[in-house]
Amino acid sequence: MTEKIVKPKKNKLIRILWILLGSLFVGIGYLGIFVPGLPTTIFLILAAGCYIRSSEKLYNWLINNKIFGKYIKDYYEGKGMPLKSKILAFSMIIIFCSFAIFFVIELIWVQLIVGLAGIIGISYIILRVPTKK
Repeated sequence: MTEKIVKPKKNKLIRILWILLGSLFVGIGYLGIFVPGLPTTIFLILAAGCYIRSSEKLYNWLINNKIFGKYIKDYYEGKGMPLKSKILAFSMIIIFCSFAIFFVIELIWVQLIVGLAGIIGISYIILRVPTKK
């Protein structure tokens, strides 16, 4: 695996916020192991991104964890995401963006931003993330 350089932010408050956000993503990713329809890989990758900005210790714990590490290592090594995870990620993006656009958000410009964010997310998964065999 390619070694990532951990670059914690100097501002302690910002580091704490990154740690909290990363921990939230780890929790959601953990739930995704057990809850059908909730993707795991993408949340663990987000957690690694947060930890790499805040704590070398937490980042190393995450990527070397016997439960979570394989998801992140597969992604970093270019093995990608399992097809099941990709389908679930597409589904969640479509469901939540559609729900927000049609039932929650009233401002058209915010609806457009949410729709664009969903399209970008789906495009990224299709074009940049290989499907794991």
